[in-house]
Amino acid sequence: MTTSGSGTSTTTEMPDIQSETDRRRVAIDKVGVKEIQHPVTLATPDGDHQETVAGINMFVSLPAERKGTHMSRFLEALNEYRTGLSPDRIIDFCHRLREDLDAEDAHVELSFPYFVTKPAPVTGLPGLMDYPCRFLCDVSAQREDFIMSVSAAATSLCPCSKEISKYGAHNQRCLITAEVRCEGMLWIEELIKYIESAASCPVYAVLKRPDEKLVTEQAFENPKFVEDIVRDLAIVLDDEPRITWYHIRSENFESIHNHNAYAEITRDKR
Repeated sequence: MTTSGSGTSTTTEMPDIQSETDRRRVAIDKVGVKEIQHPVTLATPDGDHQETVAGINMFVSLPAERKGTHMSRFLEALNEYRTGLSPDRIIDFCHRLREDLDAEDAHVELSFPYFVTKPAPVTGLPGLMDYPCRFLCDVSAQREDFIMSVSAAATSLCPCSKEISKYGAHNQRCLITAEVRCEGMLWIEELIKYIESAASCPVYAVLKRPDEKLVTEQAFENPKFVEDIVRDLAIVLDDEPRITWYHIRSENFESIHNHNAYAEITRDKR
């Protein structure tokens, strides 16, 4: 806005460089903003909510004839969706990005720690466990896709070591990850339970001596190779009717080797 000395005003139109035509005619699959740290509020199964901080990536496709996208519009849209980011709202958010940025496709990724109060198995002492989670959403005019990913640390105990050793068996932490597509609502807490059930034993934030005794013996009585973990988890997810597709993996951080053991399975149940 420019104001003259006589009190009249004129508006100067600012050039919109992003909307200009690009002569190279090369379409871009994804363009947008990354590594945004933003507070989000998630619903919990008990009807309450949990506040956490998510690292957010947001992208849209760009047609060959357009020079650029409008980066500020990503943040403008995000500020309206910071609370209650359930799967259906993320899909709605992706469609909002498509409309605001006049794009054919939109893609959103949220990575965040999710916290669950987990009691010790014997004493019941509460401890706060953090679980790395990701929401990934892709939409276009023809399709909608949402994937939920949850990782959980656990214990794996080597069956071979138990069998051949005179004393004990080597054991280590592992990180088990499940990425799933669902029909209907599947809570993060439910997927955590499925993941932890496939390990030799869960891990806990707080353990007293009676708890340590139980988890040590539980792992010893339930030895598993990395292959056993992903196979057992696959069986559990095959029996869950809400899950239509999954990609699961386990990485065992070996305690007596200078390498990690790894296995993964991908299955489409439809």
